[in-house]
Amino acid sequence: MEDTNCPKCQNNKIVKSGIINNKQRYLCKNCNYFFTVNKIGKKIDDYYVTKALQLYLEGLSYREIERIIGVSHVSISNWIKSFNIKKPTNSNYHPTYKILNHLELIEYIRNKETLSGAGMIITELGDKFMAIKWERFKK
Repeated sequence: MEDTNCPKCQNNKIVKSGIINNKQRYLCKNCNYFFTVNKIGKKIDDYYVTKALQLYLEGLSYREIERIIGVSHVSISNWIKSFNIKKPTNSNYHPTYKILNHLELIEYIRNKETLSGAGMIITELGDKFMAIKWERFKK
């Protein structure tokens, strides 16, 4: 079988392993996974998977990430489970975020009051930018 990889581990060490429902069945010699055809479905770009995981680690909820990048919160949850990501627990800080275009970002950074008193990270999000800011909870 040429140019076919295992849908589970992406290895190309596969052999024919019978026929099911008039479709050729294959076995991956690397991970012992049986499959009949390449999985056809909506493949989400790795860029969005990485962004979703980053945003999760920054403290955003599944639903917030869903609204920002436009991917189902269930998919985000599945990615987090598959990569075994654990959110750090720190109740003294909470993230706030703003989505800005280039000119808004320049104005936002120009204002010294928005930069002081908290940690901040800026990340690209498609054609816009996201500024994530951590502020200490006020007691």
